[in-house]
Amino acid sequence: MRLLKQTGWIVLVSIVLLGAPRIGGLVADLFTYTRIDPDGAFAWISVHHVVQALIVLGIMVLLARRKNIDFGFGWGDPAVGFWYVRLFVIIFLGYIAVSMVIVLAAGTFQTFPYPLTTRNIVGQLAFQLLLSGPSEELIFRSFAITMLALYVKGALPGKHVSSANFVAAIVFGLAHVGVSLSPFALTYHPFQIVYAIGLGIVYGICYEKSRSVYYPMMMHSITNVFAVGVSVIATAIIA
Repeated sequence: MRLLKQTGWIVLVSIVLLGAPRIGGLVADLFTYTRIDPDGAFAWISVHHVVQALIVLGIMVLLARRKNIDFGFGWGDPAVGFWYVRLFVIIFLGYIAVSMVIVLAAGTFQTFPYPLTTRNIVGQLAFQLLLSGPSEELIFRSFAITMLALYVKGALPGKHVSSANFVAAIVFGLAHVGVSLSPFALTYHPFQIVYAIGLGIVYGICYEKSRSVYYPMMMHSITNVFAVGVSVIATAIIA
């Protein structure tokens, strides 16, 4: 009975986690962005992330009022939170440096997917800094881990990763799978899914240890800004 309840709860929370981005995409499709973003570099994805965040935030506000649930909107433990942010930045910078050397040497570097105009670069970096981390961490850490932890107890072997964090990270990875209904098709990159799951677990640990969603938001945004920034610089050099 306990397993059945846990499974049902995971499915219910996952529907919200995967449904909000889907609705965000449908809303973003309602608008045209050719005047402000002719190359499609930042406008659509910005609207998408704002809408998905507002959907989940609305659910969180209702739950917080009715059930008095803490979603980590305070600053928690700043010493712990900023320690994770600093350590993460150092490690991620090393990862970026090593991975760039490898892909450039192997000839597999993927250039910045948009023309290198000021509008595209500034728009994409602004999106990554201001919307990607806050929107996705609100959904996949603050909401997901908090709600899953109500019924998904315990931790993985080693007890560093809670079961709720692990499940949330798996769903976060699945959120990076593209779904087309007509005709039905799935588009995904295995490395991107594994990469998202791995980072999701790290962000989740920070969220649980610091008791605040703001630090994983910082980590997430820093990750994306560094990745896009390096891509822009390398593309400019190669081109």
